[in-house]
Amino acid sequence: MFPSYDIIVVGAGHAGCEAAAAAANMGSKVLLVTMNMQTIAQMSCNPAMGGIAKGQIVREIDAMGGYSGIVSDRSMIQFRMLNRSKGPAMWSPRTQNDRMLFAATWRELLEQTTNLDFYQDMVRQLLVKDGRCYGVITGLGHEIQAKAVVVTSGTFLNGVIHIGEKQLGGGRISEKAATGITEQLVELGFESDRLKTGTPPRIDGRSLDYSKMEEQKGDPEITGFSYLDVERIRPEQQRSCFITYTNPEVHDILKTGFDRSPMYQGRIQGTGPRYCPSIEDKINRFADRDRHQLFVEPEGWNTVEIYVNGFSTSLPEQVQMAALRTVPGFENCRMFRPGYAIEYDYFPPTQLRYSLETKQIENLFFAGQINGTTGYEEAACQGLIAGMNAHLKSGEQEPFVLKRSDAYIGVLIDDLISKGTDEPYRMFTSRAEYRTLLRQDNADLRLTELSYKLGLAKEDRMQRVRDKRSAVEQLKNMLGEATLTPEEINPFLETKNSAPLSQKQKAAQVLLRPGIALHELVAASPSLQQLTGTHNREILEQTEIQVKYDVYIEKERELVQRMSQLEDLEIPDSFDYGKLSSLSNEALQKFRKIRPRTLGQASRISGVNPSDVQILMVYMGR
Repeated sequence: MFPSYDIIVVGAGHAGCEAAAAAANMGSKVLLVTMNMQTIAQMSCNPAMGGIAKGQIVREIDAMGGYSGIVSDRSMIQFRMLNRSKGPAMWSPRTQNDRMLFAATWRELLEQTTNLDFYQDMVRQLLVKDGRCYGVITGLGHEIQAKAVVVTSGTFLNGVIHIGEKQLGGGRISEKAATGITEQLVELGFESDRLKTGTPPRIDGRSLDYSKMEEQKGDPEITGFSYLDVERIRPEQQRSCFITYTNPEVHDILKTGFDRSPMYQGRIQGTGPRYCPSIEDKINRFADRDRHQLFVEPEGWNTVEIYVNGFSTSLPEQVQMAALRTVPGFENCRMFRPGYAIEYDYFPPTQLRYSLETKQIENLFFAGQINGTTGYEEAACQGLIAGMNAHLKSGEQEPFVLKRSDAYIGVLIDDLISKGTDEPYRMFTSRAEYRTLLRQDNADLRLTELSYKLGLAKEDRMQRVRDKRSAVEQLKNMLGEATLTPEEINPFLETKNSAPLSQKQKAAQVLLRPGIALHELVAASPSLQQLTGTHNREILEQTEIQVKYDVYIEKERELVQRMSQLEDLEIPDSFDYGKLSSLSNEALQKFRKIRPRTLGQASRISGVNPSDVQILMVYMGR
């Protein structure tokens, strides 16, 4: 019934969709297997993409030819660039999305992708022989063979849903769990564990009083995620979100349900996300705070459904409703469905290689929540890398690996396989030590060429990068040579409370002043307008960042250069760490378990001391 495929992707969430698209666009014949064709690319939790550090990841996915940025832009109902008050390294794009349009757009793009087939069924077993994965067996008993398999199971592996004292088997509300794979992999020697995540109740927006809330509008200018010319909404079309707050009365009502809470009664064994805790966890851990912020987010253009961001909970429905009705603006709220927690299997990611191929089984790749991450963006970027590497492996080519200095994606993967995680991993700008280099504005300059050489990013995308790089260099040179006179520019400087010029000065020097933006400087200077021509806002902004932060960027590049010496020292996979009698016992155990690929990776393993790395370095030097 089925032909043999190059790649089989198991699961059609954010990781699975990116994996399937990447492998197919690189030339592999791909089969995407999902338990429900109607829930492809479902936004299981909040209807939004991007945010702090996550926005950088979406732009990196787009720069390499992935689809998440395009889909997000086409389905956005609001756009905001977060952290604008801070430096460019902290700027993070975020979209509020139409949940149904997001999924429909993803499916449309996948159906238009050459080399990609679909099949609706559960995968209950992997085909494994002699340490190699060569296909899957479905719930209906079909045996489908492939050169490589990418498992992106999300929260479905032995998923259990908790609402108060009720327990339901499922990977998402009203959807059955997936069984069989965990048990098989454990038999094959894999280590597995349990994690927990949750989602808030959904509310009828018609029952809310928005006059009691703070309105949160979108930005007056929409940048979006994709570097391509994607059709986006106009700023005036954006839908607003709203902000309200809990209060002591809300907290007191929630506490009445603690005796029936699955989290506090020990029915949930998995660890929940530290940085996205449930509302009951917040009031328990932060007992000194008398209020917590709630974001009231519309689910789309043509629905009244509201997502209550910040009110994730697994308490009984009656307690959820009673507590919500004491929140300002929610006094008469009606619930569409309650919040719930979900517990699921994952495989500690120290069992993976940098390519996201498992160490135990060749040609088997993991991506997304199966690796212990949380968030659409973290899942999607893993899917992209796993799909690319599954294609390369099936063609017997070298794996594609991003370093920590290349991308946030490189930071995420290195963190996972070097340090592992015992709680849902979420990306933050603070995790990236080279964040001045890894900005959202330059993801295309960093990554498109790497992807283009492998055949994923297409020629039109690469040409845009060439044009952008050339335009920025020309503009930087021009600013270094152009002279501004006091008569021409002092009126503008006065409006910025910046000291007036007493003599002529190069435009680049004036741009270095705090609070001076290049597009404003150009608008105030007729001579600069003649020289800059018709450069768009993106070129002006990129030039401004490179001029203003040149010293810091150069320092970070030097740091990368120094650290690359450790990254270039590879450790043979067969290296016997038992030879190094001076190693601490903890370092010896960690090295044997993780088997670091380079000295740089070895130095980042938790529990490994600098002296352990020096011992390893001395021995490698010999």
